[in-house]
Amino acid sequence: MKVRPVTPRRLVDELVGRIAATAPDGWLRVGVDGAPGAEPDRLADALATPLRVLGRPVVRVDTGDFLRPASTRLELGRHNPDAFYERWFDLAALTREVLAPLAAGGTGRILTTFWNPATDRATRAPYVTVPPGGVLVLSGPLLLGTGLDLDLTVHCAQSPAALARRLPDGYRWTLPAYARYAEEVGPEYLADVVVRVDDPRHPALVEPAG
Repeated sequence: MKVRPVTPRRLVDELVGRIAATAPDGWLRVGVDGAPGAEPDRLADALATPLRVLGRPVVRVDTGDFLRPASTRLELGRHNPDAFYERWFDLAALTREVLAPLAAGGTGRILTTFWNPATDRATRAPYVTVPPGGVLVLSGPLLLGTGLDLDLTVHCAQSPAALARRLPDGYRWTLPAYARYAEEVGPEYLADVVVRVDDPRHPALVEPAG
């Protein structure tokens, strides 16, 4: 493997080029995976405007809007890393309301939000219709190895030291979950694109040698 430093702008341009090269007759479901300190949401947001300029409709979804009810998430306590790893996100709802409708033969009608953790109630958001050729950009942690049906995956990788350093204080209790993710899933081996972001201001693409 080789590591190629790029600017944040160059990273976006290369990802947009790869996405835009796909056939526009169906939908494309892109997942941007990473811990909060790796800023996957910022990278996902940055893809939207240039894709729209190229004529591809874009819809953004974040897994933070698809949490399970508090009774499930917090059953083992508020700061249990195994609960965060295993039961925090409502993957069934994400599949049913977002990914399946954008699969071949789907309706294109999706929900961009599902659950409000502040009220612990459904958001009751209206359905959005994504036209053919549209691109879903989904961001969040622990996306890979879950069975989510994504067409292109980007993993924002960090060294253990960078992960610990950049993780916000309120999320430090999740560190064991990310260690488990690295060991059990190996996201750097599963992702279609791997970006090293020990410092998101100075990303680097990880590519096969040769």
